[in-house]
Amino acid sequence: MQLTEDQIYRYSRHILLPEVGGVGQKRLLDSKVFCVGVGGLGSPIALYLAAAGVGTIGIADSDQVDISNLQRQVLHYTEDIGKPKTHSAQEKLEKLNPDVEVIAYDSLITKDNIRDIVRNYDIIVDGSDNFPTRYLVNDACYFEKKTLISGAIFQFEGQISVFKPHKGSACYRCLYPEIPPEGMMPSCQEVGILGAVAGTVGTLQAVETLKEILEIGDSLEGRLLIFNALKMTFDSVKVNKHPQCSLCGENPSIKEVIEYKQPECDFEDSTPS
Repeated sequence: MQLTEDQIYRYSRHILLPEVGGVGQKRLLDSKVFCVGVGGLGSPIALYLAAAGVGTIGIADSDQVDISNLQRQVLHYTEDIGKPKTHSAQEKLEKLNPDVEVIAYDSLITKDNIRDIVRNYDIIVDGSDNFPTRYLVNDACYFEKKTLISGAIFQFEGQISVFKPHKGSACYRCLYPEIPPEGMMPSCQEVGILGAVAGTVGTLQAVETLKEILEIGDSLEGRLLIFNALKMTFDSVKVNKHPQCSLCGENPSIKEVIEYKQPECDFEDSTPS
């Protein structure tokens, strides 16, 4: 495929970058990314991927827009209250960039459909709002050999990492083997979240996604990036593949995607483990 004159102008700031150029921009246009959630994290993720010209973006979310979302979920406006989040998000993304095909999944992601969905995409970006979905997506990415870019936020903090167990590095379970007990982690409804923290972490997830597609820079594979907004610090810790991991270890006990019970807490906006 050749870039049109309009595309050359639209993506000119990308094309000027030696690491991207016209070849890289065509690679972005040919790529397919699946975003799990279009809330606090998913909003900036999807916005920046669409603006960058990622050709196909799948978005999944079973929630409707609530007025309390608008403090941080920047894809949704006051007029969208009551709409399915996928519909609201799809409208904005298609208006932002007509080059992008947006595929909306407004039903729940379950063990019965997750693998069929993720196998159609190159990269999976997790901005989900609860632990069962996070583990479900991780397991499906492992079985389908897909790169997973995971992010989480809580109050003034955030975490980002890239998981590629199919290439020999850690999966999410190597870092967090089990879902926390019910009620152990307070929800953002109980303790709050600074809205701009969601924007920071979601944008970093988008950056990592674009780097993976373009195959440039140093990946967060094998590292966990920890952001503290109050101190304005970024720390990085090593994440090793765990030989006893129940999913990707030497003797795994998990042989297929498992359906997890939702915890009693409403983990709004991706509480980190």
